[in-house]
Amino acid sequence: MFKTSLFRKWYDREMLPSCSVCQQSFEPEPGFYFGAMFVSYGFSVAITFVVGFVLFNFFGDPESWVYITVLGIVIALVWPIMYRYSRGIFLHVFGGIRFDSKYINE
Repeated sequence: MFKTSLFRKWYDREMLPSCSVCQQSFEPEPGFYFGAMFVSYGFSVAITFVVGFVLFNFFGDPESWVYITVLGIVIALVWPIMYRYSRGIFLHVFGGIRFDSKYINE
């Protein structure tokens, strides 16, 4: 879906216009990926709960500034992953992509 690998250029957000194998458009309509913000929000909420649980249970309920600092660092580190996965998930759920077995071995 993206022009470069996450492991080569993690900051590159440029998407391909369509799939090179099946020619499926990666942007079904203008502004389609605004809905991916809700998927990203779900990821952020899940990360917030996990970080809060770990800090509370394993580090003895530190002060509020520790929660905010650690959460900010964790979200900043996983943001490129959340960005790509939220777009991919949103495209597969709401983009009308259908599985076709003829592309399985290509």
